[in-house]
Amino acid sequence: MALVNVANMVVLDNPAPFGNPLQFEITFECLQSLQDDLEWKVVYVGSAENSTHDQTLDEILVGPVPVGVNKFILQADAPDPSTIPSTDILGVTVILVTCSYREEEFVRVGYYVNNEYMEEVVGEGEEDGTLFWKLVGSPLSF
Repeated sequence: MALVNVANMVVLDNPAPFGNPLQFEITFECLQSLQDDLEWKVVYVGSAENSTHDQTLDEILVGPVPVGVNKFILQADAPDPSTIPSTDILGVTVILVTCSYREEEFVRVGYYVNNEYMEEVVGEGEEDGTLFWKLVGSPLSF
């Protein structure tokens, strides 16, 4: 039997501009007193082809955790576009939110994210042609 059950996870500010922080409202139930903190992590998958482009956007410790229903907002910085291959900026990628207890991961929630332009783009962008300030990401759970 699990000591912690995630009851709900909601993506806030969705859709949002690519450079905005990612925010997740997490509700979980703790069934028994925990001796250690829970470690929550947000990972942005920069490329399906190579995990070296993955970015850990935030890692936080939550504790002490009281028995009962708990809720908090996990906010992580936006991914650094300079570490993402230009061919992987637009289109679908993944954001993972994980939780570990005593270095054992027991929850992994994934969101498909479709990065696309908010409006039709005409003109020049960055060196690779990407206009990061006009990108919007839309996380969808899977």
